[in-house]
Amino acid sequence: MDIEMIRGIPIEEFLSRLGHEPVRRHGDECWYLSPCREERTPSFHVNTRKGVWHDFGTGHGGDIFTLAGELSGSDGFMAQARFIAGVYGGTIPEYAGQKREKESVRTEKRKEPSRFEEVVCGPLRCNALLGYLKGRGIPEEIARAECEEIRFRLYGKRYFAVGFRNMGGGYELRTRFMKWCLPPKDISLIRNGSLTCNLFEGFIDFLSWKVLGISRGEDYLVLNSVSLLERSFTYLDNYGKIRCYLDNDDAGRRTLAVLRKRYGDRIDDCSDLYAGCKDLNEYLESNFPPEQ
Repeated sequence: MDIEMIRGIPIEEFLSRLGHEPVRRHGDECWYLSPCREERTPSFHVNTRKGVWHDFGTGHGGDIFTLAGELSGSDGFMAQARFIAGVYGGTIPEYAGQKREKESVRTEKRKEPSRFEEVVCGPLRCNALLGYLKGRGIPEEIARAECEEIRFRLYGKRYFAVGFRNMGGGYELRTRFMKWCLPPKDISLIRNGSLTCNLFEGFIDFLSWKVLGISRGEDYLVLNSVSLLERSFTYLDNYGKIRCYLDNDDAGRRTLAVLRKRYGDRIDDCSDLYAGCKDLNEYLESNFPPEQ
């Protein structure tokens, strides 16, 4: 993958690869919940025709490279390019970007590693991460049982995050300030030998469902992105009942429509439980606020 190939990647495709889908779309305009921070109202705007983005919550914006810099915490052009290539499983040729970076490229290559480095997975113990989940209504015992603590280095900087493992061996990563994925991106399936599967878009909703105590020992499938829906069919085909806890937005409704077309009356839309809320976690936070 070279620089010109990266430059041609649509920002919305790059965001989808990272697990972010637009909350609403109108023509060339897409609005997202910011991939750089936690928010309830979408303030992250992408113009698909111009190939630019703007986060109205921070005032930052630019092209796909500056977005990669925002997500990876790097100001260097080549580091941003490597981050994008890493998301797509590729690498940047040694000669790429020399005209733009000139002599500074060699220095940057020496000091900045590529992609995720020094990844360590372990029990979730960090108080900051447990506090983040508690603020979203997830108590410590459920957080520790279902999640891990992931520590890693990315382009010279150290990070730690709540990790939720997927079937490909990657992790969905969350902190109070960011939403990433440690590749590969994939769905998550938790089997308990049931003929009923509960389907969620993201793992925070799955954790919220566990908190609400409506578990009956069934199976759980977390898409980790609605763009991975087709990947779930291999597993969903085997269930007699699929209970859907999808977001109350356009993406959630489109996903439900696809599922109904494929599975008919095997689909049970459970969104009435959290009617008036965007998702199951918002319902949990609104009706059962965490103790301070």
